[in-house]
Amino acid sequence: MRRETLVALGLAALPLGGGAQASGGGAGAAGEGLHLVPMEEVTVPIIDSDRVNGALRFKVVIDAGSAEVATKLNGQMPVLRAATVAAGLEFARLNASALRAVDAQQLDHDLTAALKVAEPGLVRVLIVEVEARTG
Repeated sequence: MRRETLVALGLAALPLGGGAQASGGGAGAAGEGLHLVPMEEVTVPIIDSDRVNGALRFKVVIDAGSAEVATKLNGQMPVLRAATVAAGLEFARLNASALRAVDAQQLDHDLTAALKVAEPGLVRVLIVEVEARTG
């Protein structure tokens, strides 16, 4: 039941409708639609010393910023997923433990930086679900 609650809370925080509008005072922000590109769930091992100590599982949605970038991201999903897995592995190696809370802010920063290398036009990565577990 906890997983469903986390998913519901994560998705409730994101306006995923086609009619969603961006807000704010940025140049050109008013009136543009919100362009979100979902990615399938990613699971990477948590390795402590020389053994697998658990798994880090997360789901992300990419804020593309524009329809053109969203279309480009959909075409580049294998490359973006590879960058996401690589960044997830590095984060799990350095910062994750199945025995403490996941630093979602650091994971978000690391994923955004890695994906901006693959596609500089994207705005940010939004984590909608994250979990570290043993076994």
